[in-house]
Amino acid sequence: MGLLEGRKGLVFGIANDRSIALHIARHLIEQGATCLFPCLPGEKSERRVRLALEEIGITEPWMMPCDVSKDEDLEAVFAATRERLDTIDFVIHSVAYANRMFLKPGRFVDTPRDVFAQALDISTYSLVAMVQRAKELMPKGGSIIALTYYGSEKAIPGYNVMGVAKAALEASCRYLASELGAHGIRVNTISAGPLRTLSAMAVGGIDEIFDLVAVKAPLRRNIDVGEVGKAAAFLLSDLSSGITGENIHVDAGFSMMGL
Repeated sequence: MGLLEGRKGLVFGIANDRSIALHIARHLIEQGATCLFPCLPGEKSERRVRLALEEIGITEPWMMPCDVSKDEDLEAVFAATRERLDTIDFVIHSVAYANRMFLKPGRFVDTPRDVFAQALDISTYSLVAMVQRAKELMPKGGSIIALTYYGSEKAIPGYNVMGVAKAALEASCRYLASELGAHGIRVNTISAGPLRTLSAMAVGGIDEIFDLVAVKAPLRRNIDVGEVGKAAAFLLSDLSSGITGENIHVDAGFSMMGL
C-alpha cells in the first residue's frame, strides 16, 4: 500500500511534459493518490496536458479549464471537485507567470506596475484564492504545497519580479499555515532547484544558473524533477504530519552554501 492510498486532491500547473506538476502527479499516483487536473483554458493547452499525462500512464484524466486569475473559474473547479470527490486531502499549487520581457538581467528596475501586479496575482494570490475554497473541502484536515525557488531569498539575475512574487508566495504560506493549523490543514512550500521547465527557460541567463549549481552544490549536480515529486509525496503523507509553514529546499544543497 502506498503512502497516499485513498488520498485525493487537485494538481494545478501542468502545462506540458516538462512541468514540475506533472512529475509530482506521477509520484502521488504511484503512492495511491487520486488526482484531478485543472489546466489553462484552450484547446491547444488541453491537448498538451493530455499528451503529458499520457506519458505517465494517465489515459482518461479528469481535466477542467481554469484561469487562476478568475474567481469564477476557481469557483467552477472547486464546485466540480466537490461533486466528483466530495472532500479532498491535498492541493498542489505549481502556478507562476510573469512577462518574459522583464525576466532578463538588469530589467527589474524597469518593471511596470501592470507586469508587477499580474505576476503577484497569478503566482501568489492564486494560492490564497485556492485555499479559500479548498479548506471547505477538507473537513478532516489536509496538506497544501506550493512550488517556489531560491530567487525568493536571494537576488538571482534575470529572475526579477518572479523572485518578488515567490517571496510573497512563501510569506503567504506561512500566514495560511498559521491560520489553518487549527483545522488540521498543513501548508508548506518546496523550493526546487533549477529545472528545464517552460517557465524556467524564459529566465535570462538560465544556462549559467545550471552551470553554477552543478559546480557549487554539495551534491555537485542539478536535481532531477523526480526528486521534487518524491518530496511532495512525503509532504502530503502522514510521515510529515508535524511539518507546516516550512520551505523545504530540494536543490542538491545549493541554497545552504555561503560561497
